Amino acid sequence: MTSPKDEAAKRLESFRIAAHQQLDQWVDQQATVFAAPSVPTLSELSAQFMKTRSTLLGGCLQAMTTELTATYLEQVTAPCPDCQKSLPRRRLDGKTYATLQGNIHLERPYFYCLDCKHGFHPLDLALNLAHEAYQYDMQEKMLRLTAESPYAISAKLFTELTGLSPSDHCMHETLNRIGTAAPLTDVIPSAEEINRRIAAVTKPGEELPVLVIASDGAHTPTRPKGGRSGKRGAGKWREVKGFRIYLLGGDERIIQIASWHQIQDAEQFTIDLAVVAARIPQDRVRIALLGDGAEWLWTAMVKSFPKGRQVLDYFHCAEHVHKVAKIQYGETLLSLQWSESTISRLFVGQTGAVIGGLKRMTPVSDDAATEITKLANYLDNHRERFGYDECHEAGLPIGSGGIESANKHICHVRLKRSGAWWLEENGNTMLRLRCALFNGTFETVLENYISLRQQKN
Repeated sequence: MTSPKDEAAKRLESFRIAAHQQLDQWVDQQATVFAAPSVPTLSELSAQFMKTRSTLLGGCLQAMTTELTATYLEQVTAPCPDCQKSLPRRRLDGKTYATLQGNIHLERPYFYCLDCKHGFHPLDLALNLAHEAYQYDMQEKMLRLTAESPYAISAKLFTELTGLSPSDHCMHETLNRIGTAAPLTDVIPSAEEINRRIAAVTKPGEELPVLVIASDGAHTPTRPKGGRSGKRGAGKWREVKGFRIYLLGGDERIIQIASWHQIQDAEQFTIDLAVVAARIPQDRVRIALLGDGAEWLWTAMVKSFPKGRQVLDYFHCAEHVHKVAKIQYGETLLSLQWSESTISRLFVGQTGAVIGGLKRMTPVSDDAATEITKLANYLDNHRERFGYDECHEAGLPIGSGGIESANKHICHVRLKRSGAWWLEENGNTMLRLRCALFNGTFETVLENYISLRQQKN
């Protein structure tokens, strides 16, 4: 009886012979290079390798797969996964699969249970084959490219980098299929990972690290359903509601915890933030809640982080002050002096004095009166969210640069391209995958997707 070690050596030797045959065939392809009248440049030789590499590597992959799965390829009976009844092979289903190394063709034995009404290919499960012709190694690279660049550009780059040629439609379909199956719970880091990141910046004997929850809205162009060449109605701008949760490192670094951006209403935003808050050990951090004047974001943040210090974004507040100064005093030195003094008083928490001063102002016009009233109401509504000097001393942020950066890199860079109008569901799919890349959970999203697909095989 042959031992497992001897059997493995036999398979390896069989593969060696097949690989040598593939190498010989590939070498024959290089005949034109050696027959050229002049010596090719190194770049030209490299291009030749790229052009023909899939023939060699695909052939070797085919040979290796055939050797390692011989038992499955030759299988004539198999137990039903549900009732365990022994079933005879019905037929062989041939299919060509595209991988990063090249194409391979497999003749997969097919079995069907009449009792369970269930058909299956054991080889598909053994090799974890994708339902699609493009296998998961290709899908992963497609996903990374399309999450960064338009589909047509991504397809072109894919071909240039790998020598393989998926269509831009295939790139689009792959991203939508995988992104649609990516839930918030996969896109956001696990509780264990969040704890690890917090522990990495926590120093014994010092104050707890600062955890910032920053929320904001960004706008993206959306369109109704319909063919590109047919009439589908006018597109409109929709708000992408997003939050970014991050730690402030001792060396002024930002340590990313979680970002989540979706085209959605305030109610769903509140629900989503609560899901993430449940993974955060709030007793191990000092929490700062940072936002502009939108009430929906404060409602959501306070509900999920009731002990957080609320901080009105300094720069949004300063914009409102400068607007009043300009319309009341024009482009004058007095305008600059008034705005700077007003901002300084807000910085040290003299909000009541500023509101009182606004109410005593004599507007120079109806427009000025409107803006002065709006600023007074704005400051009154956010009275408890000032005290920037205290925040500064406590090491808490007062500006929204963190969430503005997330808006730009997650949303604007990919969705706000010239001529781009998104179906809402497709826009959200793209945002989920870009958040996963930003959060460091892209591999988790892909692994969980593959695992779910495998269960359906």
